[in-house]
Amino acid sequence: MKLNNVVAAIIKKEDYYFIAQRNKNKYMGLKWEFPGGKVETGESFEEALGREIKEELNIKINILNKFAEEKFNDHSINVIIHYYLCSMGNDMIELLEHNQSAWVKKNEFYKYKFAPGDDKILSLL
Repeated sequence: MKLNNVVAAIIKKEDYYFIAQRNKNKYMGLKWEFPGGKVETGESFEEALGREIKEELNIKINILNKFAEEKFNDHSINVIIHYYLCSMGNDMIELLEHNQSAWVKKNEFYKYKFAPGDDKILSLL
């Protein structure tokens, strides 16, 4: 199975992290995640992340630095997820693909069922 690069934004505002619940009709539906998506041919990771966040949340993010990467594969996907710490301005987030979203503190992560991959980096935050 082809290995795909995926990017994810860890958007932080003060002590809160932005998480979003995957669309119930998509793969891993209703799991929580850091938003992002697949890197297209010819795109840098940063370009892909900016595009994906615009498509999913209709905001512009400031990419601060690469935070971590995590490999994940199962019967459907084979990916390396590249996580970036990000900030955002005062834009209003508009959920274009996700069911719901939340701003949560680190000590509240346990209340949410994260998608595999994302759940592995929570302890690093």
